[in-house]
Amino acid sequence: MASSPSLLTKIPHPFHSLYPTKTTLFDFATVQSFNFLKNFSSNADSNIFHNFNSDSFFANLIDNSPQKNNLAQVHAKFFLLGIQQRGFLVTKLINAAVNLGEIGYARKVFDEFSDPDVFVWNAIIRGYSKYNLFAGAIEMYSRMQVLWVSPDGYTLPHVLKACGGLPSLKMGQQVHGQIFRLGFEKDVFVQNGVVAFYAKCGKIASAKVVFERLEIRNVVSWTSMISGYAQNGQPIEALRIFDEMREMGVMPDWIALVSVIRAHTDVEDLEHGKSIHSFVIKAGLELESDLLIALTAMYAKCGQVMVARSLFNQMKVPNLILWNVMISGYAKNGYADEAVKLFRDMVSRNFRTDSITARSAVLACAQVGSFELARWMDNYISKSEHRDDTFVNSALIDMYAKCGNVDMARIVFDRTLDKDVVVWSAMIVGYGLHGRGREALDLYQLMNQAGIRPNDVTFLGLLTACNHSGLVEDGWQLFHCMKDYGIEPRHQHYACVVDLLGRSGYLDQAYDFILKMPIEPGVSVWGALLSACKIHRHVTLGEYAAERLFSLESYNTGHYVQLSNLYASARMWDRVAKVRVLMREKGLSKDLGYSLIEINGKLETFRVGDKSHQRSKEIYEELESLERRLKQAGFVPDTYSSLHDLNDEEMVETLCNHSERLAIAFGLISTAQGTTLRITKNLRACINCHSATKLISKLVNREIIVRDANRFHHFKDGVCSCGDYW
Repeated sequence: MASSPSLLTKIPHPFHSLYPTKTTLFDFATVQSFNFLKNFSSNADSNIFHNFNSDSFFANLIDNSPQKNNLAQVHAKFFLLGIQQRGFLVTKLINAAVNLGEIGYARKVFDEFSDPDVFVWNAIIRGYSKYNLFAGAIEMYSRMQVLWVSPDGYTLPHVLKACGGLPSLKMGQQVHGQIFRLGFEKDVFVQNGVVAFYAKCGKIASAKVVFERLEIRNVVSWTSMISGYAQNGQPIEALRIFDEMREMGVMPDWIALVSVIRAHTDVEDLEHGKSIHSFVIKAGLELESDLLIALTAMYAKCGQVMVARSLFNQMKVPNLILWNVMISGYAKNGYADEAVKLFRDMVSRNFRTDSITARSAVLACAQVGSFELARWMDNYISKSEHRDDTFVNSALIDMYAKCGNVDMARIVFDRTLDKDVVVWSAMIVGYGLHGRGREALDLYQLMNQAGIRPNDVTFLGLLTACNHSGLVEDGWQLFHCMKDYGIEPRHQHYACVVDLLGRSGYLDQAYDFILKMPIEPGVSVWGALLSACKIHRHVTLGEYAAERLFSLESYNTGHYVQLSNLYASARMWDRVAKVRVLMREKGLSKDLGYSLIEINGKLETFRVGDKSHQRSKEIYEELESLERRLKQAGFVPDTYSSLHDLNDEEMVETLCNHSERLAIAFGLISTAQGTTLRITKNLRACINCHSATKLISKLVNREIIVRDANRFHHFKDGVCSCGDYW
């Protein structure tokens, strides 16, 4: 007898236009099954329906449904056949919808089921938890409890994940109590969820207690603890647990490795981080996106930006986190131009940015120091979703201040609606950087009237403002009122007070202040005293400050240069020579001075006596013209600012060729009359150039803004904004 034809051979024709056809026999059978489903009639084919396993058939169909509309067809057929209350099939349907990302449809299917058992509840709770819709997961769990459906070992981990994700410590603790009542205290799967929950809620001690009680610890158990320590700012403990895990012979998974790499990043342990990178490659996990992000962040934070960029380039379509890691890495390691370039590339490719991206890009613009670039960045932010972001606006304020335009910084400050202490402090620091002490103090008063409580950064900005403006009494009072707000001064605050007193000539008081400090004076404090001694040519006290600095940092070139400058200012050339010999013996060399000037958005660099520029002839002709006009106006070079034992004629020639003077000359021949010149100098401006620039600003009727190593100087009409106090 010939064998009976199969159900599939009875299908009259395939619907290839409705369902995609693939080459495998199984996929073709699935398509045929959908065709069968579409043509199946509950009346005409009732005998067929009773002769085959509908659960198996529909389960297979659900598992292979590529789209939501396929699931909808299957669901509709349930009602047609009267099997819509079969819990097994409904659970399969909800899980399939969740896997397709159709959580809304999964909820619709759930709501149409009249009497869900624990498996159906698990499916919908898992769905909400999977897509981080934690409030929905907890809502469903609460409803489940009201209906007296007892959770099982698959329910609880998803609920705990939701409690940790919100986070909701109280709810999670209630679930933990229920775990004991239901007898799951030895279920590793459930207990791992408890460990992860406490870790995410910042209760790492509680997580540790649960972990140590586990009789069996699998890779998830160890990973939960490692991740918990890493996420709660305890990288050393995370690495200790990782070492213990390896000693127990447990092979780490990629999730554990991500946390280990982050821990090495936090402690900036690049060497051990590289060993983990090698392990990742050997395990064949180098293309795992989260590992790639973690490794990129590690190399970027540890200054290996070229390696970080090579990892970044491995991703064909970098995600937002990876973009942020790379842009931030460039910005924080002195590669501001690269950070800006990468940000512009990101914007041009229409990638979505977030607040972190914007802040990193603004930070990079501040480091570049280009006013034109700052305006472009501000324009981008104003048209983006970040325009009302408080953190971004505070970064913009800082950017404009560092790019030489504190008035634009104030415009950003005024338009910021939600001004928190960070925004107020950024503006106060900006005023301080530009020596506008009175404006900083006035803003502080407005801050108090607005009910905003100052923090340590606020006071650092205020002290800097007073320091750069010679407001000794105001600064002294502000320092002592810090305790009224419960703020403990840091080294920077003490250094500001020493600088405040020292620059004003109160050297003995500054020294006495240092001796009475409740903390051990650091480099910044002794450095401030040495700088003040150089200004007032107090050799004895300056030598003592230098000795203290050498004991703290014996190979810091700047300390030796400062002492040499002190001796030079006092015309003690034999001691200058001794310092230079000492520097050579230690293999130290002075940093070369240079100045940058922005012309039409482009930065040009000059060094002392520089003749490498293509317009060098024109620059020196303009420089000679300026020197003639200065002499005619009665300007006399301050040869005391020279740091070399030269004759007067050589001193004058050297002073005329300082990098900022060359930058000014280039700016004058490259811009239209009235254009503001913006110059950045890597070292502190010398007294002679400062005096000359004041007069030049009047002779050429230009505003000249110079940012040196300490602050901004705004030269206009023969006057500097610092009031000759810097």
